[in-house]
Amino acid sequence: MIKVTALTSGKHHPSSRFRVRQFIGPLRNFGIDVAEHYPLLNKYHTKHALPLGLLARLPGVSAARSSNVTWLERELAPGRETLERFAGTRRLLDIDDAIWLNGSNFSERLAQLCYGVIAGNEFIADHYRKMGARVWTIPTSLDTAQWRPEPAVRRDCWTIGWTGTSSNLEYLNSIEEPIADFLNENKKAQLLVVCDRRPTLKRVPAESWRFVRWSAEHEIRLVQEMDVGLMPLPDTEWARGKCALKMLMYLAVGIPAIVSPVGVAKELLERHDAALAARNASEWFQALQRLFEDHDLATQIGVAGRKLVEEEFSIATNVSKIAAVIHEVAVNSES
Repeated sequence: MIKVTALTSGKHHPSSRFRVRQFIGPLRNFGIDVAEHYPLLNKYHTKHALPLGLLARLPGVSAARSSNVTWLERELAPGRETLERFAGTRRLLDIDDAIWLNGSNFSERLAQLCYGVIAGNEFIADHYRKMGARVWTIPTSLDTAQWRPEPAVRRDCWTIGWTGTSSNLEYLNSIEEPIADFLNENKKAQLLVVCDRRPTLKRVPAESWRFVRWSAEHEIRLVQEMDVGLMPLPDTEWARGKCALKMLMYLAVGIPAIVSPVGVAKELLERHDAALAARNASEWFQALQRLFEDHDLATQIGVAGRKLVEEEFSIATNVSKIAAVIHEVAVNSES
């Protein structure tokens, strides 16, 4: 067995869960044994207490020194290079955001310390290729045995859904106006927000939306309760580096999505009829109204989205790609 130490960001951090943890079991079928180490506190919760954050990293860094490969899920401390060079001799850097925009060239230095970079999308891959790094593009994936459509049930309310971390609530706030206008006109619809913190929505009628605090236990069930999922994003460099995880969650459970045509979402919209695009308030309102009124269209888009995730963004599809990268690093790396 190839022994891999995975150093991830935190127990509930999305990148840790979807980029690394869910592959641990399936990788055993490829002769790869992954031991994950993450700090008790999400690394971003200790970004202003660097000594404490690095102290929490020491057990994982120590374990990595006796493994065949170290799988770094981003950097160990936010926005800087720290203990990575001590985490074994054969390292892989896994990146699913445009982290180089945080400044100081730390991510480029980390890439140089590693055998190569696993990029979550081509926008990220292109950045590291240009600096001469060895790069593989492997998209963020979902376990489609768990993330799956539920049998259709008759519900009194049509549910618009948004799920995400509180750091991304600004994106939901950016489309509050068209959501509020839609809910004011359609009393049989509601908004469901799943997040680690309750949002402040000033325009949406209080009786037309509900908040459920995110938990790993109920995450999938709550997305399955939605009739349509939202993924608004600004057209920025940072947003172009995102891997469209929200969109993939919605599609995996067979519901249509309305998304900003940015980054991975734009690429998918150009190749597949698996979502609707919205660029401004008018288009967000019109897309919601269209799916609310046309049940057949919503079903058609949901089926297409599920098929897309199964074919391109599932663990079953992408675990062999990760296994091949790890085998290559274990056999060939001399750094």
